[in-house]
Amino acid sequence: MAQITMTQALNLAIDEAMAEDPGVFCLGEDVSAKQGGGVFKVTSGLTEKYGEHRIRATPISETAIIGAAVGAALAGQRPIAEIMLMNFVGVCMDQIVNHAAKLRFMSGGQTPCPMVIRTTTGVGVGFGGQHSDMLEAWFAHVAGIHVVTPSNPADARGLMRASIDANDPVIFIENILCYGLKAEDPGPGYRVPLGKAAIAREGTDISIITYGRTVLDALAVADDLAKEGISVEVVDLRTIAPYDEATVLASVRKTGRALTLHEAVRPFGTGAEIAANIQEKCWDSLKGPVRRVGGTFSAVPFASHLEQAWIPNKGQIIEQIKASMGKL
Repeated sequence: MAQITMTQALNLAIDEAMAEDPGVFCLGEDVSAKQGGGVFKVTSGLTEKYGEHRIRATPISETAIIGAAVGAALAGQRPIAEIMLMNFVGVCMDQIVNHAAKLRFMSGGQTPCPMVIRTTTGVGVGFGGQHSDMLEAWFAHVAGIHVVTPSNPADARGLMRASIDANDPVIFIENILCYGLKAEDPGPGYRVPLGKAAIAREGTDISIITYGRTVLDALAVADDLAKEGISVEVVDLRTIAPYDEATVLASVRKTGRALTLHEAVRPFGTGAEIAANIQEKCWDSLKGPVRRVGGTFSAVPFASHLEQAWIPNKGQIIEQIKASMGKL
């Protein structure tokens, strides 16, 4: 089976969907061939196949991009809107939160809004405080929106196809540091259902509930701690909201301990919501309090050494796991 990168996986998923449905089209800054097929090349080669009317380069106006996408979705199209970097979604929150997310509710279920908003972010590449935030908690707090992020190329391909199929808006978060990851291509037609988590690694002593790039950190920590006789289970949410509560709770009931892990800042993060839910519903199974690890509560620094200090790291994860197990 061929190996593909996450960038190629996303490109293949979009290509496949556009070939099957003429209502699928892409719009965003620099997405067409004249601009190189996107800053991160996810739409590379698609203009040549489908033309500029379906790979639409837009002005630098995130408000216009999302407004046009909402209108197209209401007219029966399935737009894939690209917001180049996640911090830029701030200027289009009204279109996303007050319109795209609520149209189904406000029309008695008669007005679906099938659109995917692709956006990129990630810490560790020197993009500074205005280009690096993980803002998934903003959208996880809004009913009517799916929030998705893949941790590997196969999931990227499957989640993108499922997101394009969905009849409600999907925020599709791509981590910059994951674009170059390689994995086996699951092939045409592959889909990962929205709202379905994966057990990325089985274990018996503690469950790490995480998503996106930090799945890689969790798996690395699990490898390290296995050498010390600590068995870590890693739950990759894949869909952050609504998340797969059944899989999370089943994992925690098995291991008796839990740690939530994400790149976004720790205070008021999605890990807090999941931790509270675990403690409400797994109280009789827990052997200790649910632990949380997340980014430092400040703007992401530009200076490399400060940026690296900001990122949740393996040492912090291991420290929290050992504290949970009374091994510090």
